[in-house]
Amino acid sequence: MDTVTRMVSMRPVVIFSRSSCSMCHTIKSLLLEFGVNPAVYELDEMTKGPEIEQALLRLGRNPIVPAVFIGGEFVGGANEIISLHLQRSLQPMLKNAGALWV
Repeated sequence: MDTVTRMVSMRPVVIFSRSSCSMCHTIKSLLLEFGVNPAVYELDEMTKGPEIEQALLRLGRNPIVPAVFIGGEFVGGANEIISLHLQRSLQPMLKNAGALWV
């Protein structure tokens, strides 16, 4: 868990993903459309990927990816991010985390 904590503290928005995950691609595209430049970690391309997956499972992530952290806090996966977007809560959250300068 220390690895994940360190990784998410380095950037305003962090996404743990898999390169073959279509919902991960959707969430990355949504955030990029807002102008956010998230740190994206493709777990299937990392040597510590399995270790990070286990840490995300301990957070209650199932499915494991996408796992989105904003401002160092775990926000959720695709369902949570899309819901926040539809409720118009995502953009203010990103702005408060310093990921947007709008």
